[in-house]
Amino acid sequence: MINATMQDAVNAQINLEQSSAQLYLAMSGTMDGKNFHGFAHWLRVQAEEETKHAMRLVDHLLERGGRLELGTIEKPPSEFGSVTQLFEKVLQHEQLVTASIGRLFELARSQKDHASEVALQWFVTEQVEEEATASQIVAQVRAVGEQGGGIWYLDGKLGKRGS
Repeated sequence: MINATMQDAVNAQINLEQSSAQLYLAMSGTMDGKNFHGFAHWLRVQAEEETKHAMRLVDHLLERGGRLELGTIEKPPSEFGSVTQLFEKVLQHEQLVTASIGRLFELARSQKDHASEVALQWFVTEQVEEEATASQIVAQVRAVGEQGGGIWYLDGKLGKRGS
Protein backbone atom coordinates (compact mmCIF):
# COMPACT_ATOMS: atom_id res chain seq x y z
CA MET A 1 0.00 0.00 0.00
CA ILE A 2 1.32 3.42 -0.94
CA ASN A 3 1.35 5.97 1.89
CA ALA A 4 -0.47 9.31 1.70
CA THR A 5 2.72 11.36 1.25
CA MET A 6 3.83 9.30 -1.75
CA GLN A 7 0.29 9.19 -3.11
CA ASP A 8 0.11 12.99 -3.13
CA ALA A 9 3.54 13.31 -4.72
CA VAL A 10 2.77 10.75 -7.43
CA ASN A 11 -0.51 12.52 -8.18
CA ALA A 12 1.42 15.79 -8.53
CA GLN A 13 3.83 14.12 -10.96
CA ILE A 14 0.93 12.72 -12.97
CA ASN A 15 -0.39 16.26 -13.23
CA LEU A 16 3.01 17.52 -14.39
CA GLU A 17 3.21 14.81 -17.05
CA GLN A 18 -0.29 15.69 -18.27
CA SER A 19 0.67 19.37 -18.32
CA SER A 20 3.75 18.46 -20.34
CA ALA A 21 1.56 16.71 -22.90
CA GLN A 22 -0.59 19.83 -23.24
CA LEU A 23 2.48 22.04 -23.57
CA TYR A 24 3.99 19.92 -26.34
CA LEU A 25 0.67 19.71 -28.15
CA ALA A 26 0.41 23.52 -28.06
CA MET A 27 3.98 23.76 -29.36
CA SER A 28 3.11 21.31 -32.12
CA GLY A 29 0.22 23.49 -33.20
CA THR A 30 2.47 26.54 -33.28
CA MET A 31 5.05 24.77 -35.46
CA ASP A 32 2.35 23.46 -37.76
CA GLY A 33 1.04 27.01 -38.15
CA LYS A 34 4.51 28.08 -39.26
CA ASN A 35 4.63 25.24 -41.81
CA PHE A 36 7.29 23.33 -39.88
CA HIS A 37 5.35 20.08 -40.14
CA GLY A 38 8.31 17.92 -39.13
CA PHE A 39 8.86 19.83 -35.90
CA ALA A 40 5.09 19.72 -35.34
CA HIS A 41 5.13 15.94 -35.77
CA TRP A 42 8.06 15.50 -33.37
CA LEU A 43 6.28 17.60 -30.74
CA ARG A 44 2.99 15.73 -31.21
CA VAL A 45 4.78 12.42 -30.67
CA GLN A 46 6.40 13.98 -27.60
CA ALA A 47 2.95 14.96 -26.30
CA GLU A 48 1.76 11.37 -26.73
CA GLU A 49 4.85 10.12 -24.90
CA GLU A 50 4.15 12.42 -21.95
CA THR A 51 0.62 11.02 -21.75
CA LYS A 52 2.09 7.50 -21.65
CA HIS A 53 4.38 8.61 -18.81
CA ALA A 54 1.36 9.88 -16.87
CA MET A 55 -0.47 6.60 -17.45
CA ARG A 56 2.55 4.62 -16.26
CA LEU A 57 2.41 6.59 -13.00
CA VAL A 58 -1.37 6.12 -12.78
CA ASP A 59 -0.91 2.36 -13.10
CA HIS A 60 1.76 2.35 -10.41
CA LEU A 61 -0.41 4.39 -8.05
CA LEU A 62 -3.49 2.22 -8.53
CA GLU A 63 -1.54 -1.05 -8.31
CA ARG A 64 -0.28 0.14 -4.91
CA GLY A 65 -3.79 0.82 -3.64
CA GLY A 66 -3.50 4.58 -4.02
CA ARG A 67 -6.22 7.03 -4.94
CA LEU A 68 -5.92 8.94 -8.19
CA GLU A 69 -6.55 12.66 -7.73
CA LEU A 70 -6.21 14.62 -10.94
CA GLY A 71 -5.45 18.31 -10.65
CA THR A 72 -6.22 21.26 -12.85
CA ILE A 73 -3.86 21.75 -15.77
CA GLU A 74 -3.04 25.32 -16.63
CA LYS A 75 -3.60 26.42 -20.18
CA PRO A 76 -0.27 26.37 -22.05
CA PRO A 77 0.93 29.45 -23.92
CA SER A 78 0.01 29.78 -27.57
CA GLU A 79 3.20 31.53 -28.68
CA PHE A 80 6.74 30.27 -28.18
CA GLY A 81 8.88 32.56 -30.31
CA SER A 82 11.31 31.29 -32.91
CA VAL A 83 12.12 27.65 -33.57
CA THR A 84 15.27 28.05 -31.49
CA GLN A 85 13.36 29.63 -28.61
CA LEU A 86 10.70 26.92 -28.74
CA PHE A 87 13.22 24.10 -28.49
CA GLU A 88 15.10 25.95 -25.76
CA LYS A 89 11.78 25.94 -23.87
CA VAL A 90 11.47 22.20 -24.53
CA LEU A 91 14.91 21.69 -22.97
CA GLN A 92 14.07 23.91 -19.98
CA HIS A 93 10.82 22.03 -19.46
CA GLU A 94 12.58 18.66 -19.58
CA GLN A 95 15.05 19.93 -16.97
CA LEU A 96 12.09 20.93 -14.79
CA VAL A 97 10.59 17.44 -15.17
CA THR A 98 13.96 15.86 -14.38
CA ALA A 99 14.18 17.87 -11.16
CA SER A 100 10.64 16.85 -10.23
CA ILE A 101 11.37 13.17 -10.86
CA GLY A 102 14.54 13.50 -8.78
CA ARG A 103 12.58 14.92 -5.84
CA LEU A 104 9.98 12.17 -6.17
CA PHE A 105 12.70 9.51 -6.27
CA GLU A 106 14.33 10.99 -3.16
CA LEU A 107 10.96 11.05 -1.41
CA ALA A 108 10.42 7.38 -2.22
CA ARG A 109 13.86 6.63 -0.81
CA SER A 110 13.26 8.66 2.37
CA GLN A 111 9.85 6.98 2.84
CA LYS A 112 11.50 3.58 2.33
CA ASP A 113 8.97 2.97 -0.45
CA HIS A 114 11.07 0.50 -2.39
CA ALA A 115 8.36 -0.32 -4.92
CA SER A 116 8.03 3.35 -5.89
CA GLU A 117 11.79 3.78 -5.94
CA VAL A 118 12.13 0.90 -8.39
CA ALA A 119 9.27 2.19 -10.56
CA LEU A 120 10.75 5.68 -10.58
CA GLN A 121 14.15 4.41 -11.70
CA TRP A 122 12.65 4.03 -15.17
CA PHE A 123 11.71 7.72 -15.14
CA VAL A 124 15.19 8.75 -13.97
CA THR A 125 16.69 6.90 -16.94
CA GLU A 126 14.04 8.26 -19.31
CA GLN A 127 14.78 11.84 -18.29
CA VAL A 128 18.46 11.43 -19.16
CA GLU A 129 17.33 10.51 -22.68
CA GLU A 130 14.74 13.32 -22.83
CA GLU A 131 17.24 16.00 -21.84
CA ALA A 132 19.91 14.65 -24.18
CA THR A 133 17.51 14.64 -27.13
CA ALA A 134 16.22 18.15 -26.42
CA SER A 135 19.77 19.42 -25.97
CA GLN A 136 20.82 17.86 -29.27
CA ILE A 137 17.91 19.48 -31.11
CA VAL A 138 18.73 22.89 -29.61
CA ALA A 139 22.36 22.51 -30.70
CA GLN A 140 21.32 21.47 -34.21
CA VAL A 141 18.85 24.33 -34.63
CA ARG A 142 21.46 26.81 -33.43
CA ALA A 143 24.03 25.32 -35.80
CA VAL A 144 21.86 25.48 -38.92
CA GLY A 145 20.17 28.77 -38.08
CA GLU A 146 16.61 29.63 -38.97
CA GLN A 147 17.17 30.73 -42.55
CA GLY A 148 18.03 28.60 -45.53
CA GLY A 149 17.95 24.94 -46.30
CA GLY A 150 19.41 23.67 -43.04
CA ILE A 151 16.32 24.40 -40.96
CA TRP A 152 14.09 22.69 -43.53
CA TYR A 153 16.41 19.68 -43.60
CA LEU A 154 16.21 19.45 -39.81
CA ASP A 155 12.42 19.85 -39.97
CA GLY A 156 12.24 16.92 -42.36
CA LYS A 157 14.56 14.84 -40.22
CA LEU A 158 12.52 15.35 -37.05
CA GLY A 159 9.36 14.64 -39.00
CA LYS A 160 10.52 11.04 -39.39
CA ARG A 161 10.27 10.35 -35.65
CA GLY A 162 8.27 7.23 -34.95
CA SER A 163 5.70 6.99 -32.22
